[in-house]
Amino acid sequence: MREILNDKLNYFYSALSRLKEALNEKESELAVDGTIKRFEFTFEMGWKTVKKFLLYEGIKCTSPRDCIKKAYQNGYINHEKEWVEILNDRNLILHIYDEDTAKMIYNRIKKVYLNEFELLYKALRVRFSEIERECEKE
Repeated sequence: MREILNDKLNYFYSALSRLKEALNEKESELAVDGTIKRFEFTFEMGWKTVKKFLLYEGIKCTSPRDCIKKAYQNGYINHEKEWVEILNDRNLILHIYDEDTAKMIYNRIKKVYLNEFELLYKALRVRFSEIERECEKE
């Protein structure tokens, strides 16, 4: 299981790095579209990584919303409200796409969501280090 957690964490980090890369591009219609696509992928990798970490803790979650709730309850995320907004925007982008909505979400990615993803990554990295220490003691 430790290998699976490490792999998930690395995939999440890769997605997060690519999102940051997209945000560093000069703002244009193409940059906004690319950032939103990378946001979707980062969100998917994030909640699926949380799902595996929670499973390691003996906690099952079945959907992104359920995983967000349980991640908050277990200290992986600190701002549940922001994560629900992230989920809502991810769902909005999947079903409705227009330039105004895209621009609105792009700005939230820059101002709020990137930071939330980074905080989650740090929390998961800390927990993974704890898991590794626990395994070394056994």
